[in-house]
Amino acid sequence: MTFTDTHTHLYSEEFQQDRDSMMQRAIDAGVTRLFIPSIDSTYTQQMYEIEAQYPDNVFLMMGLHPTYVKDNYEEELMHVEAELAKRKFAAVGEIGIDLYWDKTYIKEQQHAFKHQIQLAKKYKLPINIHCRDAFDETFEVLGSEKGEGLYGIFHCFTGDFKQAEQAISYGMKLGIGGVSTFKNGKIDRFLNEIDISHIVLETDSPYLAPVPYRGKRNESAYTVLVAEKLAGIYGMSIADIATITTENSKSIFGF
Repeated sequence: MTFTDTHTHLYSEEFQQDRDSMMQRAIDAGVTRLFIPSIDSTYTQQMYEIEAQYPDNVFLMMGLHPTYVKDNYEEELMHVEAELAKRKFAAVGEIGIDLYWDKTYIKEQQHAFKHQIQLAKKYKLPINIHCRDAFDETFEVLGSEKGEGLYGIFHCFTGDFKQAEQAISYGMKLGIGGVSTFKNGKIDRFLNEIDISHIVLETDSPYLAPVPYRGKRNESAYTVLVAEKLAGIYGMSIADIATITTENSKSIFGF
């Protein structure tokens, strides 16, 4: 069985002491395709180093995370542009709008999001969306960019059924992770109404660990626990979930 973790922060400081053994646990569990989102320029070098260490398993995105959109965001966008011009990436991400922590830079976040969608179109790449407390604002930008060339993954999808349908209408797969295993996660109540062809797996490690590890450090090996939850929701085998969601990820990333 091959599982794909479409969103894992392998460069996180939380993996500093045991990154190699954490990676080995993932590979041993069958999680052999791991996609790393970018946050800002300070992590780029580490991303390249991890990719060099695991060239058959690790694939990189490039982008500016909305919570890292600050006064210097234009410099950061220039870094994103420079990296995209240099080499091939799996996606532009993670990009989007986050109004949970701070609303100070909402205009800058909207501009950065739209600009990076346009970069993705230029390079014929999917996008990887981060959206927190900002569905209306995120959909407004997506609506303005809707059409040919707009596609990707709505990472850590936590919206309702209507919002899921809207995200899918914009060419997005839904990234489903540990939240699907939470008692108050809510998305498990309607996921069976969403065709499995629209679903990809993710961990968002080291964050949002699934039950029974909720509250602890997450890691890519736990992708399997998300697959187990989806197997129950869809009435399928874990092997079928692994196969279908991996194929779904290939349809987005192109490999």
